[in-house]
Amino acid sequence: MNSLDWAVLIGYFGVMIAIGVWSHKRVDDVSDFFTAGGKMPWWLSGISHHMSGYSAVMFTGYAGIAYTYGVTSFITWSFPIALGIAIGSRLFAPRINRLRSRLHVASPLEYLKNRYNLSTQQALAWSGMLLKIVDVGAKWAAIATLLSVFTGVTLNQGILITGAITAVYCTIGGLWADALTELGQFVIQLLAGLSMFVAVVLKLNDKGIGFLGAWDEPALHGHGKPLVGPYGTVFLLAFLFIKLFEYNGGMLNQAQRYMATGSARQAERSARLSAILWLVWPVVLFFPMWMSPLLVHAQKPDGSDSYALMTEQLLPHGLLGLVIVGFFSHTMAMCSSDANAIAAVFTRDVAPVLSQRARAWGRRSGLVAARVTTVVFLGLSMAVATQVNSPAFKDIITVVIKWVAGLMGPIAIPMMLGLLRTFRRSGPTAALTSWAAGLLAFWLVNYPISWNVDGGVPLQYQVSVPLAVSLVLYIVIGWIKPEDTPERLAIIERLNSDGDGDGASSGAVAVPAQAGAGDDV
Repeated sequence: MNSLDWAVLIGYFGVMIAIGVWSHKRVDDVSDFFTAGGKMPWWLSGISHHMSGYSAVMFTGYAGIAYTYGVTSFITWSFPIALGIAIGSRLFAPRINRLRSRLHVASPLEYLKNRYNLSTQQALAWSGMLLKIVDVGAKWAAIATLLSVFTGVTLNQGILITGAITAVYCTIGGLWADALTELGQFVIQLLAGLSMFVAVVLKLNDKGIGFLGAWDEPALHGHGKPLVGPYGTVFLLAFLFIKLFEYNGGMLNQAQRYMATGSARQAERSARLSAILWLVWPVVLFFPMWMSPLLVHAQKPDGSDSYALMTEQLLPHGLLGLVIVGFFSHTMAMCSSDANAIAAVFTRDVAPVLSQRARAWGRRSGLVAARVTTVVFLGLSMAVATQVNSPAFKDIITVVIKWVAGLMGPIAIPMMLGLLRTFRRSGPTAALTSWAAGLLAFWLVNYPISWNVDGGVPLQYQVSVPLAVSLVLYIVIGWIKPEDTPERLAIIERLNSDGDGDGASSGAVAVPAQAGAGDDV
């Protein structure tokens, strides 16, 4: 990097902070901070939903998969995400929007106290927060890894720089700041991605390699196969099922985008836009990664530095800075949205149970608590990021694929399926049992069983077994021990009745804004 690249990077950071300051004017209470007051346009929500699903892991971990295996990086990652969101646009998006518009909640988990009971809500809230700390920690480590390639700063310095900038704008402006910065980040990534695409095509032409003929090169032998290595059919199906839940609200931050729109119909349109973007745009981003074995020799065994090395070699200064900004934009988009989601869960679901004082928070004190919680979450995730490459967590892609994908299912199953009429018989017993058994299955498959299997348990089973266990138990226990009380049925009907009104005709009971410690569990 030279002074021009640094100017682009510093200018980007300045714009992000400015957007946060401007967004501060639109935040008057926790509803504005967490759900934009339900006033976000569907197209902005859709772009924000799309951007909040990326991070620099794509340019490190998935770049390594593309370098090693080729197009399976798209087939087993962004394609199932696009398909999952498309399915969820009808199945989940409208119902999640009604959580805000009809039940008047600010956290995606806030309704669980009445849908199940307080114990279920707290179990999902605590496990979801802990998982997100690990998840976001991996994202910080990924962007710091890229930053070290270009600037030479240490991993910890890179984590501190990116985390501090993100903390400023997302703490000041809440979800509005997240969405508006993600819009700007989308434009930046559009320019950066196209620049890299063109640079790679030109470089291939200089080598006498055609756009399509590249796949016949020996270095790309087998890279055109959709399913190779550990990323086979079972992995694809498991990943599709996981992403159906994760990217439609199971990881909380995407749920907020649906809640932020003005109506269920707008939430549906938001999801469809995000699905289209996930189907089309990653192809442009992945193409340079697929071609990387023809242009660079990765220094790391997993190839995770291949994209950064290629960028450094192919792009002139200025454009190099723009692509580096693109790396930052993805990671900061995801991490800031996660921070906002976890702050919502803590202040709305957890704190009122832990503290009587929290149950009495007013408009101003609740907003202050939300901002403090955001900063604390970012700090904890940054601390975890310094340990991502430790023996406990291993490499970045292991954390993201195995830990996050494997543990997300047991948390998301009760939350997401609890929205649907089909699963109305499943109550707190089904929810808690499926959650606990899924977490236990993750531990068994990834550690004791894997230790005793030659070569370890294949990745597709590491991530799919916990979700499968949770899903089966949630359904079976619901039929064996139905707990569909009139109060729970009323909530489900309110979320499932058509239209964008308040759903009062369904006869649903109102859901309290916050959970109290003394509620019956």
